[in-house]
Amino acid sequence: MSANPDHPPRSPATVVIVGAGPRATGLIERIAANAPELHGDGAPFELHLVDPHPPGGGRIWRPDQSPLLWMNSMAEDVTMFTDASVEREGPICPGPSLSEWAGRLREEGPPHALPPELAAEAAALTGRSFATRRLQSAYLGWVYERSVAALPPGTTVHEHRDRAVRVTGPYDGRQQVWLEGRTAPLTADAVVLALGHLDAEPDAEQRALTAFAAEHGLVHLPPEFTADSDLNALRPGEPVLVRGLGLAFVDLMVLLTEGRGGRYERGPDGELVYRPSGREPVLYAGSRRGVPYHAKIGYSLSGERPPVPRFFGPAQVEELLSRPGRPDFRRDIWPLIAKELGFAHYHRLFTAHPERTAGPWSAFEEKYAACPPGSPELAALVAAAVPDPADRLDLDALDRPLTGLRFDDHEALQQALRGHIEADLARRHDPAHSPDLAVFLALLSVYGQLIRFGDIGGWWHGFFSFLASGPPGPRLEQLLALSRAGVVRFLGAETAVAADPLRGVFRASSASVPGHVVEARALVEARLPEPTVDRSRDTLLRSLHRDGAAATPAGLLAVSPADARILDRGGRPHPRRFALGPHTDARASGAFARPGTNAPAFRQNDATARALLRCLRDLSCRASLTA
Repeated sequence: MSANPDHPPRSPATVVIVGAGPRATGLIERIAANAPELHGDGAPFELHLVDPHPPGGGRIWRPDQSPLLWMNSMAEDVTMFTDASVEREGPICPGPSLSEWAGRLREEGPPHALPPELAAEAAALTGRSFATRRLQSAYLGWVYERSVAALPPGTTVHEHRDRAVRVTGPYDGRQQVWLEGRTAPLTADAVVLALGHLDAEPDAEQRALTAFAAEHGLVHLPPEFTADSDLNALRPGEPVLVRGLGLAFVDLMVLLTEGRGGRYERGPDGELVYRPSGREPVLYAGSRRGVPYHAKIGYSLSGERPPVPRFFGPAQVEELLSRPGRPDFRRDIWPLIAKELGFAHYHRLFTAHPERTAGPWSAFEEKYAACPPGSPELAALVAAAVPDPADRLDLDALDRPLTGLRFDDHEALQQALRGHIEADLARRHDPAHSPDLAVFLALLSVYGQLIRFGDIGGWWHGFFSFLASGPPGPRLEQLLALSRAGVVRFLGAETAVAADPLRGVFRASSASVPGHVVEARALVEARLPEPTVDRSRDTLLRSLHRDGAAATPAGLLAVSPADARILDRGGRPHPRRFALGPHTDARASGAFARPGTNAPAFRQNDATARALLRCLRDLSCRASLTA
């Protein structure tokens, strides 16, 4: 068939994705899944991925990091694939979880590219194992290759191990993505930012502490991804102040103990004992809460799942969004969340542990539904129906377990904190406390609803992580051993750090032991930097903001909640620019998820992939190609 001269062949439709980590991989999987419906005309298609790190894992999940670093989710709770729980327009394309993928490797034999040590880890992995990050990197690489292979025939994928530094182009025309060190840009019909966690310029406090450290010959490590930190400056035996007791602290703890040759043994009584190498510093660690994140729950749910959402679902979100003005988180949203979490807790308590309640669930449920959130009536109902106060859900006490507690001396605090961690470990592995798991599932449901509100501030994300995204139980058992060995010392709640110019040291104190001060010549900020646009070290993100992209009051890139299009300062969505990830106000809780939980990231990926494909199909979007 001869070509029609009036309609010459179209140039390939082109998409540039900046970032090639798990979020980009998930987007590619959704593009492949939706292409038969929305890009089924057989037209050629080009996809460019721009990232200095290998596709699949990207920077955070790259393979070249310490084998001592683990995931904080069990292998059976990690998937990159949609299932029937995911609310989406596109098709479900099932795929294996991390543990199922490892099982396939056991049955079929590992690919030649998998290093022997990872093949051995995969062979030993069970669903309840905590895989190393290097094995997760291999899984993500496999998902990426599978997703690329599923793209429409004729699709060309180009991988650029470069950094993108700017996006230019007219509002209604093709876009140019400029790469570091290159004179010619990539030209695209649409651009997606899937940047993941980014480095940031220090804020005023961090700049002052860094300057003080330089002036006095001290060490100050600002917030950053712990695996990238230069820890060599932290010298053996010397005290190090650490602010943060979350996952970044756990990584720091591992790298400065086992990573320096220490080892763990079981004592005669079964208690874990740490054998120092002598190369460890002494970590004095504290935070606002003063306690580490709760351990991951170590059992599975049996019986009925909590029927959430009930009090914070789509209908309640629609009602809040329909009100004049922006909903206030504490006034309008949090009371509904608290009632939702309580509903899940008490549903599980009444249905799985009825001997600890006074009366049937049906009667309690009816009265619970009628009580206003946070009301005295609700508190009175719970007190009457749940005799033991230990069985009642107290979110304030969970959030701040050390509030109001004072200790006579530093050693009394150490004993109390060890007792707290021991109790948490026992509870998180005891199905008698299964309402905790119901609350965890309700937290996931709540997170899925909250993405519709955009930027809600940082408190919720910290609360969610503290309760639902803590370390594996074995890590807290190791922390206990390190505390008993004197390698880790707890500072307490409301930890404050100050620079002392007279003594030329950093000083740390807390509300838990009034008057007690620890001095050190090293300070580590054990947390990731805030993902703000104005302080990001990512040149592309900052340039987008300078060129008119909107940011929220908290500094996040503003995007459309419907399809992740980048908004300008007038609230207008860009027809060709999209953004996904923690730097946006639609940030989800992770790029991969627990199966069966209607993961927000999977919903966002599907919506964005469909918007992209519609854009490429739209003749007005590609008029310049056919002119």
